[in-house]
Amino acid sequence: MTVGGAVMAMVARVRAVRIDVVDDVPQAFADVVVDAVARRPGGPASSFCLVLSGGPTARRCYEALASRAAEVPWARLVILMGDERCVDGDDPDANQRLVRESLLDHVPAPAAFHPMTVADGAAAYGRRVAATFRPDLVHLGLGPDGHTASLFPGSDALCAPPGQLAIDSCDPSGRNPHQRMTLTLHALARARMALFTVSGAAKADAFAAVRSGMPVPAHRVCAEHVRWLVDPEAAGAAA
Repeated sequence: MTVGGAVMAMVARVRAVRIDVVDDVPQAFADVVVDAVARRPGGPASSFCLVLSGGPTARRCYEALASRAAEVPWARLVILMGDERCVDGDDPDANQRLVRESLLDHVPAPAAFHPMTVADGAAAYGRRVAATFRPDLVHLGLGPDGHTASLFPGSDALCAPPGQLAIDSCDPSGRNPHQRMTLTLHALARARMALFTVSGAAKADAFAAVRSGMPVPAHRVCAEHVRWLVDPEAAGAAA
């Protein structure tokens, strides 16, 4: 089930925003990634930069992608992280652990995987992002408060200067624990595609806020293309 031709100029710098209401978000995610990698600029010999996230929906998405491992040229993929909690890489709350458990442990080795680490810090990760030139696809989620990556409402991280691509962050409300590192809005704006995946009725109010143009962090994400994969429960009236 798709919201037909839902293309909106939500942010001037975004070429197009597409919203697809789908029954199976993880499978739709895998479809989009497989297709984007197959159509990557530069052709079969070129690399593809994929930026991943964390959370329960992301885990299911990566499991769906892993089930289609044979369709992806993993040796051409460079994988980065969009955000991370300031915990050890093997901590159960670490996004990099989620990515390894749900995806990387089940597919051939990518060309490179660059997790965010506390030891290196946000500034070093920003330099790594700058060195990749342009992410091809950034996977993002949506929090019930409208946050995405670790860009929370009211956070100073939303005000990072244009040259800063990664920054330390925290949730001013205290609802989301741990200090964080996150890509900035400027880093996300470099992407060819920002792909949001949203599941469950608990996200319906946040998604409605994005659709209505409220200035929640997720609404402020820019990219060449922004695409939303939303299940009927999260879409609410839009379904």
